[in-house]
Amino acid sequence: MAKKAEEKVLVKAEGTKTKKVVKSAAPKKEVVVKAAPSKKEAVKKTPVKKVEVKEVKEVKEVKNAEVVVAAEEVKETPKGGYRSEVTVEQLFEAGAHFGHVVKKWNPKMRKYLWGEKNGIHIFDLEKTVKNLGEACDVLQKAASTGKRIVIVGTKRQARPIVEEMAKRVGIPYMTQRWLGGLITNWRQVKQTIDRLNSLRLKKEQGQLKKFTKKEQVLFDKEIARLDRVVGGLSNLKEVPEIVIVIDTHKEKLVVKEASSRGVTVVGLVDSNSNPDLVDYLIPMNDDATKGLEIVIGEMEKALTSGQKELKK
Repeated sequence: MAKKAEEKVLVKAEGTKTKKVVKSAAPKKEVVVKAAPSKKEAVKKTPVKKVEVKEVKEVKEVKNAEVVVAAEEVKETPKGGYRSEVTVEQLFEAGAHFGHVVKKWNPKMRKYLWGEKNGIHIFDLEKTVKNLGEACDVLQKAASTGKRIVIVGTKRQARPIVEEMAKRVGIPYMTQRWLGGLITNWRQVKQTIDRLNSLRLKKEQGQLKKFTKKEQVLFDKEIARLDRVVGGLSNLKEVPEIVIVIDTHKEKLVVKEASSRGVTVVGLVDSNSNPDLVDYLIPMNDDATKGLEIVIGEMEKALTSGQKELKK
C-alpha cells in the first residue's frame, strides 16, 4: 500500500511538471509569433522611405538645373547695355521675315534663315531680334562717347524714314547717292561740304545780293545741287567712325569702302546679301516699309539714349 501511494505521488508530480512545461512553452510560442509580423512590417516600410528620398533628390536636381539656366541667361544679357523692346511678333506682323526668291539667295546667309516656303526664304526672327539688340547696344555706346555716325539709305522705301530720323537725332545722313570717296578721299569731299556751307552762310547774310540776278540764279542752282549730294553731311567734320547701311546689297560700295578703312558697319542684310563685310548685321527683309520703321525707330532710341549720357 505504501508503494502504491508513492507511485501516485510521483505521477502527480510528473503531471504537474508537464503542465508547467506546457504552460511555460505556450507564451514563448506566442511571443515568437508576435515578433514575426513586426519584422515583416519593418521590411515593408523601408522601400517606401527610399522612394521618398529619391523623389526629393530629383526635385532638388530639377531646381538646381533651373537655377543654372537662370544664371546662364543672366550672364548672356549685357550689364548696363541697351535692351531692345522690339519683339518677334512686331517684326512678323511687319513682314520682316520674308526673304528673296530661293534662286537669288546668298548661301552665306544660311544660318540666319529658318527655311523656305513657296519658293521664298523665311528669316529666323529670333536671331533678328537678338542681332538688333546687339547693334543698338553698339550705337548707344558710340553715341555716348561722341563718335561720328553716318546713316545711309538711298532706296525709295527708306529715304523719308532715314532723313526724318537723322534730323531728329542730329546725325549726318545720305539719302540720294553714295558719294564715292567719303571715307577714302575725305579731303576732296570736305572741300565740297565747306563750299556748300559757305554759300549757305553768304546767302543768309545777304552777301550774294551784290551779284547780278543771273549770277544769283547760278549760285542758287549750285546750292541746290550740292544740297542734294552732300546736304545731309553738312555737319560732318571728319571721317565717320560708324556707318549705318540700309540694304547692304544695294550699297555695296559703302560697305567695301568702310571695311577697307576699318570703319564699323551696321547694316540691314537681306537673304541675297553678303554678310562677311558687315560688323553688326541685322538679318531681315529690307524692302518692308513697316519693318524699316520699327528697326530704324529702335536705332533712334539707342542713339538718343547715348546722346543723353554724353550730355550728363
